[in-house]
Amino acid sequence: MDHNLIFVVGLVVVPVLILMLLRINATMVFLGLCLGYVLTQFIGGDAKSFAQTFMGHTTISTSIMKLVLLLFPAVFTALFMVRTVRGTKLTINLLPALGVGCLLALLVVPLLPPGLSHAITNMAVWHQAVRLQDLIIGVSSLASLMSLWLIRPRRNREKAH
Repeated sequence: MDHNLIFVVGLVVVPVLILMLLRINATMVFLGLCLGYVLTQFIGGDAKSFAQTFMGHTTISTSIMKLVLLLFPAVFTALFMVRTVRGTKLTINLLPALGVGCLLALLVVPLLPPGLSHAITNMAVWHQAVRLQDLIIGVSSLASLMSLWLIRPRRNREKAH
């Protein structure tokens, strides 16, 4: 099996396993990943300049800065959401978790170093994933919304006497 294919499968499967085993609310991580994408699109270049002001002569590539901006909200959301999904709601969490894995792969691969990124984007599996990206993002978004509506904290409803 090709090591690039293993890498892409790992980008999808590892986050799903982490989210499910640590019972992390995948919908919130999905939203964090969406926020990270917005950050990369709108402040990616400015963030690089800002970071270099504090780091002196150390150079940071735009790709690295965009990866940090992309992953920062999702990673910290995941850390704060450990063990927030309980019981049967864990099965509802599976589809958004798959959405996180797929979206992560779609967003991270173009930001990888050019050699690795080029090798992955030339694979037939990647071409198929790109063709299905609208469907992947749409279904993941819908699954996350439905999960958000179904997995919500219950309020203690006390009866008035």
